[in-house]
Amino acid sequence: MTSYYVYYRVDATRLPALRRDIERLFGAIEGATGVRGRWMRRRDEPATYMEVYENVADEQAFEALLEREAAGLALQRHVERFVCVCA
Repeated sequence: MTSYYVYYRVDATRLPALRRDIERLFGAIEGATGVRGRWMRRRDEPATYMEVYENVADEQAFEALLEREAAGLALQRHVERFVCVCA
């Protein structure tokens, strides 16, 4: 399975509205895929945020949904994909 890490920078004045938008995004993704996202902030750089989605089974469907649902966020988002190499 694949885990997704989506990071971006956010101006502090946007945070209250963005928090609501991210919760809506998480709800839409969880409703469609069962995957619940987590929202994190970089400890040493308060303007950098990350969404984490773990154990995604259907990558193609997830990526299409994520792109569609995040289109209105007006953020320059960077998506990284990782797979477990555990035995």
